[in-house]
Amino acid sequence: QVQLIESGGGLVQAGGSLRLSCAASGRTFSTKAMGWFRQAPGKERDFVAAIIWSGGRTYYADSVKGRFTISRDNTKNTVYLQMNSLKPEDTAIYYCAASRWLGVPTRPVEYDSWGQGTQVTVSS
Repeated sequence: QVQLIESGGGLVQAGGSLRLSCAASGRTFSTKAMGWFRQAPGKERDFVAAIIWSGGRTYYADSVKGRFTISRDNTKNTVYLQMNSLKPEDTAIYYCAASRWLGVPTRPVEYDSWGQGTQVTVSS
């Protein structure tokens, strides 16, 4: 089991930036990829971005391409989500997740461990 702790959420005006962090501990050696998802009230949990732990390839949802950047620090077992040019529709709870999936995991079912979530609110 991998334990994940997110931080960095908050309230920001449209056009602003936030950086989310996710620190992993526990059985991290089994992790193949890390991802970020988000869930707005009354909606499903949607894929935002993923990074393959070995090699660092990244993948993004179309809605955040060019605005969000996922990165990792192997030495700290931490993954980041830099969010720029934020829009009100980015408002959601953001979840970090760890996957043992051999591929590009973009669905919640492909992730084994989840953080508690951090609220991001973008005001217009």
